[in-house]
Amino acid sequence: MFFLVPLLVLVLGGVACGLLGFGGGRAADWFVRRAELPAALLGFAALAGAATAALYAWGLLYVGGAVLEAEDGGADSSPIVPCRADERAAHVVDYSVSVLPLDFVCETGDGDSYRAGEVPGYVTPTAIGFALAAAGLAVASGYVSEVRLRAAARAGGGVRP
Repeated sequence: MFFLVPLLVLVLGGVACGLLGFGGGRAADWFVRRAELPAALLGFAALAGAATAALYAWGLLYVGGAVLEAEDGGADSSPIVPCRADERAAHVVDYSVSVLPLDFVCETGDGDSYRAGEVPGYVTPTAIGFALAAAGLAVASGYVSEVRLRAAARAGGGVRP
């Protein structure tokens, strides 16, 4: 599992850069040359997608760091280092990683578990917000395109190139 974290961070970083380039170009066309609205909405959707990927990669870095600390064996490795902030730390037997929401969870011997608080609280809600905004903007882009095509067909103008 741990080896997936750096791979996912690299993939998400690449996705964020690609979406940032695409969305930035479309948004610049909107502001500079007054491009069509559907293209601008699609660009803003890509920018929101880039923010989503970047935030999720940021959270994965926190999770990866917590896993590195937890897997570090040695004289000071018990209880698990990321779980020490809680009073139940003496009873921690294992840990798990949650992907959605991004979190590092400490598991105690009696079957209970608690969040270690390694991932900042703003990461998951903000990433979900940007993902919903990206999806909404992409749907709005398609809707505006459809409305324009139907209006052009009703007017008898046919489809604009």
